Amino acid sequence: MMDASEFRTGKGHRDENFPVASWLIQPRHRAPILAFYNFVRSADDIADHPSLSPQQKVDLLDRMEHDLVGTGAGDAAAVALREALAERGLSPQHAQDLLEAFRLDATKLRYRDWDDLMGYCAYSAMPVGRFVLDVHGESRGTWAASDAICAALQVINHIQDCAADYRNLDRVYIPLDALAACGADVTALGEAKASPGLRRCLAGLAQRTDLLLLQGDALPDLVQDWRLALEISVIHTLAQRLTRILMQRDPLSEPVHLGKSAVAGISLLAVVKAMTRRAGFNRATSAARP
Repeated sequence: MMDASEFRTGKGHRDENFPVASWLIQPRHRAPILAFYNFVRSADDIADHPSLSPQQKVDLLDRMEHDLVGTGAGDAAAVALREALAERGLSPQHAQDLLEAFRLDATKLRYRDWDDLMGYCAYSAMPVGRFVLDVHGESRGTWAASDAICAALQVINHIQDCAADYRNLDRVYIPLDALAACGADVTALGEAKASPGLRRCLAGLAQRTDLLLLQGDALPDLVQDWRLALEISVIHTLAQRLTRILMQRDPLSEPVHLGKSAVAGISLLAVVKAMTRRAGFNRATSAARP
């Protein structure tokens, strides 16, 4: 019987585009977040594995869910998350939603339009932010802004990896109607360089993604935990920089990821800016109280 751990790529939380439980997060919150990440990473590696059939992927994901919510002990990442959730009294629903997204990855290769893609992000991205907020005991009133940011991060990844997803998995997240409106089709993703039509399409998606980030701009001010607010500000700032890169560069032939030095510099500036902004927000809030 196959085990989920057999298909791990070795990619870890430090290899992601955006921070995962960085030093900004309170130490007591890092362990459950990393347990969640390891579970999701295992499931993602299954969904993206080129040698597994769609049914094999779904079967492995189903087994992970059984170990997460039941008493099975087959998958170590699922058991570790189950124990972390029990310790905090948290629901497994966010992890289950992500498993549903990975089942879609195994069986669905095309997305009709932006709404179809956002429907996918409701399972593949939004639960991540909601889980982190729940770990911190934040209000559900923060979810809408978090959902917008998380969806934006997902679309950024889709645009960055559009060529590899198509070539390696025949999976296309770029909405078909957006491609058609620019006179392109999915085969353009297999070229060495993006056509003018594909460039317009991808730049347009980056612009829509930037609007999602604008919808999430208030999230650092909405959360109570100031260290989480700094982490969100760093992620938000990095995402803004990446959308601007994606508006200008061709992800098929040009670099569209940030290097470590650029990430460090942008993150430091984001922390300083966020601390200043939060201090001003707190002063304004205090002054407004009767």
